[in-house]
Amino acid sequence: MLILVGQYERAAKPKNPHREFECREIVEFYLANLDAVNNWDIVDSTAPKILGAWLVEKYDERDVLDRLAASDVLWERRVAVLATFSLIKNDEFEEIIELSERLMDDGHDLMNKAIGWMLREMGNRDQSQLEKFLKKHAKTMPRTMLRYSIEKLSREERTKWMNH
Repeated sequence: MLILVGQYERAAKPKNPHREFECREIVEFYLANLDAVNNWDIVDSTAPKILGAWLVEKYDERDVLDRLAASDVLWERRVAVLATFSLIKNDEFEEIIELSERLMDDGHDLMNKAIGWMLREMGNRDQSQLEKFLKKHAKTMPRTMLRYSIEKLSREERTKWMNH
């Protein structure tokens, strides 16, 4: 899978005349072989750099995130969340907000950590978006998710949200 990341990065270079075709092939191969993306490290190392990078340019294909989020397979749900990292870096927060709300009750610690991490990254880009999300969900979101999402805030802010 890490070789696939390198292949995607080479294919995605702007000067590649076959860029879209090659990137699409790699994304389709990645999605067809998600059974090999079977631990947090592989998910975290590949989802943003393959699927997420693709979705930055392919807005009309973002429904794949909904399909993955609905999966019974933990790693596919995590792929959906981690793919939003590329969108977040592009100041696009709609998908992580929707996935966070949808997967709030997932119950798996690795999902709570991933969602909290992506919310924190959103807050790094736009703290007001994080605060808006927290005002709505801090009381009910899993504590691990909350702790990860507020990790970079000031001590006073962290205390406020933990006691919210």
